Amino acid sequence: MMKFIIFFIMMIPLSFYGGFWLNQLVWFFISFIFLFFWSGTTFSYLSGEFGLDLLSYSLILLSFWICSLMVLSSEKIYSKDNWSNLFIFMILILMFSLFLTFGSLNIMVFYIFFEISLVPTFMLIVGWGYQPERLQAGMYLLFYTMFASLPMMLALFYCYYKFNSFHYYFIEDFNSLLLYMLINSVFFIKIPMFFVHLWLPKAHVEAPVSGSMILAGVMLKLGGYGLMRFAPMFMGLGMSINIVFIGISMVGGLFVSLICIRQSDIKSLIAYSSVAHMGMALGGILSLNYWGLVGGLVMMLAHGLCSSGLFCLANINYERVGSRSLYLNKGMINLMPNLSLFWFLLISSNMAAPPSFNLFGEILLINSLVGFSSLNMIFLGLMSFFSAVYSLFLYSFSQHGSMYGGSYSFSVCSIREYLVLMLHWLPLNLLIMGGDLFSLWI
Repeated sequence: MMKFIIFFIMMIPLSFYGGFWLNQLVWFFISFIFLFFWSGTTFSYLSGEFGLDLLSYSLILLSFWICSLMVLSSEKIYSKDNWSNLFIFMILILMFSLFLTFGSLNIMVFYIFFEISLVPTFMLIVGWGYQPERLQAGMYLLFYTMFASLPMMLALFYCYYKFNSFHYYFIEDFNSLLLYMLINSVFFIKIPMFFVHLWLPKAHVEAPVSGSMILAGVMLKLGGYGLMRFAPMFMGLGMSINIVFIGISMVGGLFVSLICIRQSDIKSLIAYSSVAHMGMALGGILSLNYWGLVGGLVMMLAHGLCSSGLFCLANINYERVGSRSLYLNKGMINLMPNLSLFWFLLISSNMAAPPSFNLFGEILLINSLVGFSSLNMIFLGLMSFFSAVYSLFLYSFSQHGSMYGGSYSFSVCSIREYLVLMLHWLPLNLLIMGGDLFSLWI
């Protein structure tokens, strides 16, 4: 673990003085190196208060993968020389904070780097975003999280007073509703739960493609990871109070699915679909049963790859048409039939069609939530149906119909763009072959 921390420090001069594509190559190389750190089902690579179990390992690997694809998809920053060195440096700081957040065994170190990861994300949105509203979106992102994070810090100090340690190992069952709300509020905002999700569509719409990719791919997973790590603390209390938040997630998932059908902005539609999917993952995690926790992890990984790929597709269209409006992005199958195939593949994964990893996650989560309460069957059925509705609506509306007459010039896709999309779709559909490994981490 410590060797990776040294690697991040060594990368600082490379981010400023190395080439843009050299950094890209190093990111991919380190992703493959990390693959050899497979730790199986137990905690391993314990060193300096850091360690990996399958939950930590898979989310760190996802972070490496998404960060390397962020550089590959942001070629415009390099070609226009839009502070490309600073951009690479921000990704490095973000990856460093995510690595230490997911790899830490100490809840105070986890909390510190959980907060630090906000800063480079904020910088990406405000520095490389599109519209002037990006300042407001950045503030939403910052203050939603900051509002709940100070109470969490006070709760962690109380945990130290109670358990005499900040280590996960020494956390015991602790029946306090106040402590439950203080610690979990920040994770509910981060994942995000319905009612506290309004920062997410704003941040996505204003963020550059790299900002959207890291937000959808990894930042939302911090909430699920935190809930799973602190679950042993609220086992007794959770069995009585979690039903409230599961209810909010189910009803909210249905409402957000209906909101998706009314969106005219492609990015906004994909952002709201993230809220619906993560609502289902949140419900599974809060059910506190085996299938729910495993399904939560699988859904987080699947959603990270699928949603990130869809934001890449939306950006490829935006760079050519100059708009994200569904009314202007029409008839794309006539112009870029190859890209239309990728739209179909990723959208079908988004609606959990086989053989995508999303399907595996949804099967586990549906089992978990129906086992928790049979009433959830109504909401899960409607969510699955509307998920197919808004996914097919997005595909048919953007790919079919007559082309927008105002687009006077157009460029076909480059190999780089096809590579980015393929590197999202392949892992998403190959991971299901290793599904048994992900059902062993508890």
